[in-house]
Order: sequence, then C-alpha cells, then structure tokens
Amino acid sequence: MPERLAEMLLDLWTPLILLWITLPPCIFMAPMNHSQVLMSGSPLELNRLGEEQRILNRSKRGWVWNQMFVLEEFSGPEPILVGRLHTDLDPGSKKIKYILSGDGAGTIFQINDVTGDIHAIKRLDREEKAEYTLTAQAVDWETSKPLEPPSEFIIKVQDINDNAPEFLNGPYHATVPEMSILGTSVTNVTATDADDPVYGNSAKLVYSILEGQPYFSIEPETAIIKTALPNMDREAKEEYLVVIQAKDMGGHSGGLSGTTTLTVTLTDVNDNPPKFAQSLYHFSVPEDVVLGTAIGRVKANDQDIGENAQSSYDIIDGDGTALFEITSDAQAQDGIIRLRKPLDFETKKSYTLKVEAANVHIDPRFSSRGPFKDTATVKIVVEDADEPPVFSSPTYLLEVHENAALNSVIGQVTARDPDITSSPINHSQISRVPVAIKVLDVNDNAPEFASEYEAFLCENGKPGQVIQTVSAMDKDDPKNGHYFLYSLLPEMVNNPNFTIKKNEDNSLSILAKHNGFNRQKQEVYLLPIVISDSGNPPLSSTSTLTIRVCGCSNDGVVQSCNVEAYVLPIGLSMGALIAILACIILLLVIVVLFVTLRRHKNEPLIIKDDEDVRENIIRYDDEGGGEEDTEAFDIATLQNPDGINGFLPRKDIKPDLQFMPRQGLAPVPNGVDVDEFINVRLHEADNDPTAPPYDSIQIYGYEGRGSVAGSLSSLESATSDSDQNFDYLSDWGPRFKRLGELYSVGESDKET
Repeated sequence: MPERLAEMLLDLWTPLILLWITLPPCIFMAPMNHSQVLMSGSPLELNRLGEEQRILNRSKRGWVWNQMFVLEEFSGPEPILVGRLHTDLDPGSKKIKYILSGDGAGTIFQINDVTGDIHAIKRLDREEKAEYTLTAQAVDWETSKPLEPPSEFIIKVQDINDNAPEFLNGPYHATVPEMSILGTSVTNVTATDADDPVYGNSAKLVYSILEGQPYFSIEPETAIIKTALPNMDREAKEEYLVVIQAKDMGGHSGGLSGTTTLTVTLTDVNDNPPKFAQSLYHFSVPEDVVLGTAIGRVKANDQDIGENAQSSYDIIDGDGTALFEITSDAQAQDGIIRLRKPLDFETKKSYTLKVEAANVHIDPRFSSRGPFKDTATVKIVVEDADEPPVFSSPTYLLEVHENAALNSVIGQVTARDPDITSSPINHSQISRVPVAIKVLDVNDNAPEFASEYEAFLCENGKPGQVIQTVSAMDKDDPKNGHYFLYSLLPEMVNNPNFTIKKNEDNSLSILAKHNGFNRQKQEVYLLPIVISDSGNPPLSSTSTLTIRVCGCSNDGVVQSCNVEAYVLPIGLSMGALIAILACIILLLVIVVLFVTLRRHKNEPLIIKDDEDVRENIIRYDDEGGGEEDTEAFDIATLQNPDGINGFLPRKDIKPDLQFMPRQGLAPVPNGVDVDEFINVRLHEADNDPTAPPYDSIQIYGYEGRGSVAGSLSSLESATSDSDQNFDYLSDWGPRFKRLGELYSVGESDKET
C-alpha cells in the first residue's frame, strides 16, 4: 500500500512541478502543493496608485482566485491541508478573521480563522462528489465587519485509481454458425470504470481473454470477440465458455481488473448427409391387408438438427414400385412404407424395393461434402391368408324386358376361391358384389294428349289461322326417342271446317279452313285426332279436341264464348251487370237503415202516464271508490234504520199544470244566429212545467236519530214548524221559479 500511494502521489505532483518551472509567478498562484495560497491585493495599495495609472489600468480584484485540489481516499492521523487563504490587508497583527462557508464548510472542510489554513477533516470520494464550491471572506476580528466582499472558489477532488472495471451486462451469451471461417465476428462486450476518464489512465481499459483460447480472440481496445480457429464443428463440440478480463491503467501492472464470462454456442448448418442405420430392411405383410396400411418404417439418421436434418424418402427402384409407396414423417424423421394395391400370395410371394433418403434443405457452401442422400434395400414378404371368394367381375349389369315371364333367366354371376387347393385353411369367408338389373322397355302403351286441351275459335277468325297446338306423350321409353304420327279419322278426312299440320317439334297444329263461324248456329265442335307411335308393333289412340266458338275483339282476344251474351246490352258483359246489381242492393240497404234511424229519432221524449219512472242511474267513470267501494268505509253508518225492513221508494210528483203547446216556429232561414236559436229553445224548456224531469223526493243519506242538524233535504222542510220565506228562490232564475211557487202554495195552505 505505501508503494502504491507513493506511485499515485508521483503521478499527481509531476504536472504541478512542471507548472512551477514553466509558468510565470502570477499564474503559479493557482494549484500549488500542499500549501496552496489564495492571495488578495490591498485596497490601501490601490489608493496609492496615481490617477493616471488608474485610468490606464483596470481595477485589480481584492482576491486572486483559482482552484484548490485534494486527493480522494486520503486517510491519515492528521487532517490533510488543502490550502491557505491570505489577504494583503493582513499585516500579521492577528486583527483579521477568515470565514469559510458553502459546500462542506464546517463538516468536511475546516478553516483556521487566524491563519486561513483549510483542512479536509473527512475522507473524500471523487465518485460521490467531484468538486465543492465554497465562499471565503476576511472580516475585522473585533467588529466582524467585512473588510472585502466575499468570493467563491472551488476545491476539486483529485482522482486516484480506486475503482476496478465492471461488466454491467454480464454474463454474456452469443452464437456463431459452425464451420465459420477464421476471424468471424461473434459479439462485443463493454466494461465501465468509475474513475475519472480525463485524468491519468485510471479509466483506460484493455481487454484480454483468460480462458477460451485457441478458439476465440478479442480486440484489446474494442472488445470485439472473433473466431480464432476455422471450421469449428458443432457435432464435435457445441458450446464454449470464454472468460474475458478488462484491466485499467492501460493494462500496466498495478491496474485494477474485472472479469466476465461469455458462452458461445455454435449454431447448426447442413454439413452432414443422412445415413440409414442399416442397409437392408425386412418386413412381412398378409396378403389381405387393407390398402393404405403401414407395412414398416425406415430411418436415415442425420447429425444435423432442425430443418437441416429433414429428409424426404422415395422408392427409386424395385419390383414393387406400383404396389407400395413411402411417405415422410416430419416429426419422427423417418419413412413409412404403405400398401397402394392389393397383394396376392398365390401370384407373388415377395418384393424388393430400393429406397432413398435425401436432405430437403441443402447448403451450397458444403455441396463438396455431398451427396446429401443415402439408399437402402427393403425386402417385403407376402404371407398367405384365408381369402374370401372373388367374383369374376367387381359389378354386374343384367337386363330384362318388362314383359318377361316368371322364372325367366336374367343372367349369371361367377366366383372363385383365390386360395391354393393345398391350403389347410378352412374356407369361411363371404364376398359380396353389387348386381344391377335394368328393366328394358317394350311398346305396350299407346300415345295420348299430353294434357286436356280446349281450343277457342274466334267468330271473326281468318282461314288458315292456327286454332290450337297440341302435343302427345307416351309412357314407353324407346331407345331413339318418341316420334308421333297424327291423323284424322277416316270418315273425317274431308272435314269442311278444320285441318291438321305436323310440326318439326313432334307437335300438331289445328287450323281453320274458312271464316264466318257463328256460335248461334253451332257453339262447340268436336275433332277426333288419331295419334300413333313408332314402336314395333306401333300403337295408336284417338283423342278428341273440343273447339269452342267465341266472340273476340278485333285483335283476336277472346271476350265471351256463351250464347247468352247476345241477349245482354251492347257493350255490357255479365260481370258488369253483376256489379251494377250489387250497387243497387247496397243503396237499398242504406235507405232502409236511414229510415229506421229516423223513426227512432222522432219518438217523443215525454214519459207516458202509465210508465213508472223509478230512478235514473247514470254511471260516471270516477277514479274514486264511490258507494261501490265498501272497503274504504262502513256504509252501514249512512243507512236509515227505519228503512231496513222495507224499501223507501222514490216519490215523484207530477205537476198538475198543463202547459199549452207552443206554436210551430217558422223555418229557420239560412245564416241564422245559432247562439240565438239555442237560447230561445232553452227559454222554452225552462218555462215548460210539464217537461221532465219532474220534482221528486229521494233520501240521499241518513244523519242519525236526534241529529241537531236535521235533514238536508229542502223538500221535507215544508212539514217542519220553521217559518221560512222561499221568495228568494224566484231570484235564482226560471229554473227555480216553479220550486218557489210550490213552497209558497204549501205555506198558504198551511195558514188556511
């Protein structure tokens, strides 16, 4: 440790000594050795300068500052002296006091207030804090009055090599293809050093490989790892561990170092051909095996991996190339031999195949190592099996005529036993074969009309006009298709009205020979037509075509075919007459309904004498419960106990006065005031005492026996002893005038 510290101090002070020799004294006031001094010019000296010198020279600052330096990680029995503060104002009489403030003042750095010496009282670490900014000031010892303005200066922590290089991202992993050439780049690594990269060589790193030779090399400054050997084979060794060192101080002795590991994996390339595990394979298969069944597997091994080991299998030669096939299994990397066609032990008992396995993905860089394929021989032995009978044909098609007699021989099927006669196997197999029987047609059906035809002939038609086109059908199915012959009955060959014409599409057209047909003379014509087929022997039938004479428009559109149409008015059809009749009936129904409603409306509203008007019940759609809502309150409270045993009927009083009928009013002219008309009618109704409703007495509620309130009915107040004047009722209007007269008459009768 003392040797290392001496070497560090030598590196530190060498540039400072050079500065002492080469720099002028005014500059040397900057970084010094352990007795760094910061001087200040005296203001008194500035005052002695002449006026001219002050004009020609700029003012000199009170403090001449520069940086102070202190070594990091310095530890000793005494605080280390960093530097000294001094001002020209200090005559040495100890009347000046130095004050220090700022970063670390009092905790890390301590000043002697008399001498101005600054000491570091703690161990410093540049990696934690590289520099400190402090403020110095000289004050009067007794009055503490500042003698000069405060000034800042910096104390820099000087670096020493106390941090080893570190690989922050280690350990590392990298890949490189196998068989790579010399100097192929693998990867690069990076180490960091916390020391100062500017000062000295503390952070200058040099890289080297401690383990991993002779396979890999590293660039000392860039840390790029490369292959040091060519054609490294993955199949021989797939993974390599490389130990890498980073050393500071430019790699010189005494430098610190750090290490990391790099795992290099060789990736596969297709540099190996496939190889069959054996050159000859033997398989056996029963002759009755199902088509597509796997007979056996062959495998060619490949030292490569992944897609570089994929191989395709083919049958390239042999006597069974038509009966067998081989497919590749991508998962198991082997070839599967399957049966393509049936085997027959009695025909051939063994087969020999030559199969080939070839790489799918070939790298042209290694084609010289080829060929990347291999062959093997496969022998397949066919085993005898108890086979079912074999028909002479896989399917049979037999024909029979539809009129064949019962028990007629239709055809014959044959089968044989494929096993050899000397086979000890008991034959218990069953075979099946489809047999199709086709029924052949014979000409046993006569042709006829394809449908029921009814032709219409216009009265104003022209000669030669086509009336109807008909076609025929035959249930038989001749080989060459249908061909029909049409003709008229022999006795109607010279028909004066109609003739026939054969069309190319095997249909028939009926034509009119003349015009002037009249449905009054003859409404319907019947035309028998003979239809014959081309069978052997030919068959025929007679179909009758009904031709109806109709009335048509000028453009030939049929309008009516009935004789009754002549008795109808000109221009009116039967449908139009039915519509007119329906309208008349509807009008009659409307008139009857109108008359009936008028009769009901003209009935008098005055109630006849013999009618017993009891009570008018009018129902209003109230939202309240009303009297029907028996759950809301007890309705028995309102019932009169006197009327419990009997019904109190309504007492209607029919007036004795007879109202003279009013004279009929003159008809109301158009434009009369409706409001005035209504008021006149209302006045008449108010002054007619004979018009309903009549005065009546009805009990609306019971207030209890001995009620001090008495009855609310004004009709029963006439029987009371109270003396009341009812003349005020006349002031209420005509509707209450009659009521006032009744009460007035009642009072006068009482007095009489």
